[in-house]
Amino acid sequence: MNDQNKEDIKRRPIRSYILRQGRITAAQTKAIQENLKKHAIVFENQPINFNDVFQNGSGELVLEIGFGMGTSTAEIAKANPKKNYIAIEVHSPGVGNLLKLIQENDISNLKIIQHDAVEVLNTMIKNDSLDGIHIFFPDPWPKKRHHKRRLIQDSFLKLMAQKIKQSGYLHIATDWEDYALWIIDLLDKETLLQKTSEYFFRKPDYRPLTKYENRGIKLGYKVWDMIYRRL
Repeated sequence: MNDQNKEDIKRRPIRSYILRQGRITAAQTKAIQENLKKHAIVFENQPINFNDVFQNGSGELVLEIGFGMGTSTAEIAKANPKKNYIAIEVHSPGVGNLLKLIQENDISNLKIIQHDAVEVLNTMIKNDSLDGIHIFFPDPWPKKRHHKRRLIQDSFLKLMAQKIKQSGYLHIATDWEDYALWIIDLLDKETLLQKTSEYFFRKPDYRPLTKYENRGIKLGYKVWDMIYRRL
């Protein structure tokens, strides 16, 4: 390996995800082929003009980071038609599944960006432009040597807080206690954010209960819903 390659490796950011080929169904592939242009926003190195993206450009704007298969994302958007939603995910099976749900349910207030969330926030989202950010069940990376891969880090919290309007909110949910305590410690240190409650085991009505979450609850796992307001 030459010196240039070594320097390139040093400059690469630590990702909170590992891109794998994964198993994508024929229906998900078809949804991407037929609906990606219609319901997705292409990553660009410039801020998004939301008036050009949504029919109701003046509606509240909520960003979701890492939507998985998109079931909850679609349900939230469908239940709140006066709000606009941007959902970020890197994995194609999830993107294809959410595109399928958008088309089947005729959801017009939801757009997808298939790209790294840190880069999207840095280049496409203006400061003080979001009414809320959702991060539901991010990968906990439980092994200590992998904690550096966790999505929630102090620098990322600062970046997200800057993008949220005053009195807007950040909502993070996890069923992994060690990660929840890690997140709360970082949130409490972020000067732009303030907790809305000391009680983290009360699920807001707008967040759907997933099948995976319901199984965990039956097994005795607690789900932490951490909601902080932008000062």
